[in-house]
Amino acid sequence: MEKIIVIGGLSAGPSAAAKARRENEQAEILLFEKGANISYATCGMPYAFSGVIESRDNLMVVKPELLQKRFNIDVHLHEEIVKIDTENKLVYSSKSVYKYDKLIFATGASSIVPPIGNIKLASNWSTCRSMIDFDKITKEGLTESSKRITIIGAGLIGVEVAENLKEAGKKVTLIEGASHILNMWQKKFGNFASNVLSSEGIEILTESIVSKFDIDKNGKILAVITKDGKSIPTDFVILSVGIKPNTNLLLNEGAEAIGNGALKVNELMETSINSVYAAGDNVSIKNLQTGEYDYFPLGTHSNKAGRAAGANAVGRAIKFNGAYKTAIVKVFDYTLARTGMNATTLTEKEIPFKIALSVAGSTPGYYPGQKDLITEIYYNPKTEEILGAELFGEAGVDKRVDVLSTAIYAKLKITDLSQLDLAYAPPFSPAKDPIVVTSFVTENILNNRSEQISVEELVDFMNDNSKKDYILLDIRTIKEYEKGTISGAVNYPLDQLRKHVDFIKNLDTKVVIFCQKGLRGYLAELILRNNGINDVLNVAGGYKLWKMYGD
Repeated sequence: MEKIIVIGGLSAGPSAAAKARRENEQAEILLFEKGANISYATCGMPYAFSGVIESRDNLMVVKPELLQKRFNIDVHLHEEIVKIDTENKLVYSSKSVYKYDKLIFATGASSIVPPIGNIKLASNWSTCRSMIDFDKITKEGLTESSKRITIIGAGLIGVEVAENLKEAGKKVTLIEGASHILNMWQKKFGNFASNVLSSEGIEILTESIVSKFDIDKNGKILAVITKDGKSIPTDFVILSVGIKPNTNLLLNEGAEAIGNGALKVNELMETSINSVYAAGDNVSIKNLQTGEYDYFPLGTHSNKAGRAAGANAVGRAIKFNGAYKTAIVKVFDYTLARTGMNATTLTEKEIPFKIALSVAGSTPGYYPGQKDLITEIYYNPKTEEILGAELFGEAGVDKRVDVLSTAIYAKLKITDLSQLDLAYAPPFSPAKDPIVVTSFVTENILNNRSEQISVEELVDFMNDNSKKDYILLDIRTIKEYEKGTISGAVNYPLDQLRKHVDFIKNLDTKVVIFCQKGLRGYLAELILRNNGINDVLNVAGGYKLWKMYGD
């Protein structure tokens, strides 16, 4: 009888154990977890702070009894594995020694705790990754006396925690060391999310590093002190600055890993050590776009990798090929999403790319409650292959990012998007879906009928060029113009633009056009180009994005 040992009980471990049993009824399968719980929803914790998830019990996805009774898994709780001898196929726990035929290592990762002054003396702080963390935050951070909460780290978890603690009635400060929050997105999109959080009353500090905690004689944190001397009074602190894979047991056995310690595994989830598989936040899988080992600590990958590892440990050959950084986050009434490589990554890797951006309604204008969706797609200028995308809006973001993620996997061209047969009905989508609109925009760019300039590029352009070297045209209506415009812009409403063609032509200078979202700007481009004025740029996303970016 083959003996399978699984180390780790969060997501990848139980997934592996259950799949191994489904594939092999006779195998002896043991699962070891050092804590009291298995298979709990760490990703759901922030939503339990606000009461969206109503009880702690709802976070318990699979109870140990289910694995034991339904899947005949020998579950060992409160039993930590402290040593592995891969040569002799032995694992040593705090209680005994166990022999294995195949080992599945699913130990996950631990929260990074930065070297903040007085942190070892302080008491009223926590990370946010385990049920122990959840219980501490619930019992201390959510009490009536904890009115002010400081969150250090503005990644996915930090932002979700900030929103839900605000919804729970707390005064929240969010501190991020980078130039913008959610920095796996472009700064522009991070700013969009930041604007939403700020509008909801969350204080945001970027480019701020916490140096120490100001504590009283009992170790209670009274304030968070940043390196530039700013003091933020607080009643409780939550750390969310990153994670480190729990891999020392196998690193000590010579397992291959990437720089952060995540174990290298192939598509069968095999490590570099014979008969040892690994899955979860402790592994590095291939980036399907770059072909390089990368790190994707998300629940969806942990579950798929665990499933593959469990099957393969009992003789199957199920592959989990890799990932390419698809992510999504709720920001109050808005959603921010991404997939693939963005401009920052493509620039770092010296991969040629162009950008197409559109602002389009996620539903038709005649249907109640239309909301704008901002879609930015990065593509190869020669092959037109889609390389990545980022999206922001109040409705329909999840649907579109999954379409684009699928397109990346299938290596579709950006011009292929307009040929997709996407679901249409007024409550869900306009006749021209935002994905299709972005494809149309790109076709116009590729056919030299349009040329976009991003709001980021416009800032640099205006700083680098004298006003006499270009004309900035606001082609919105007079009423729109009077409500606010870009500094230095001249207002020539679109419907009167033809009257000004000769004047603009005689200026013999670059023309930068903007409307509210981009469509009228494109129409203005066509008018000018068809009248022999070809040095024209259209501001992608128009004044709407300029205002959002600047704010």
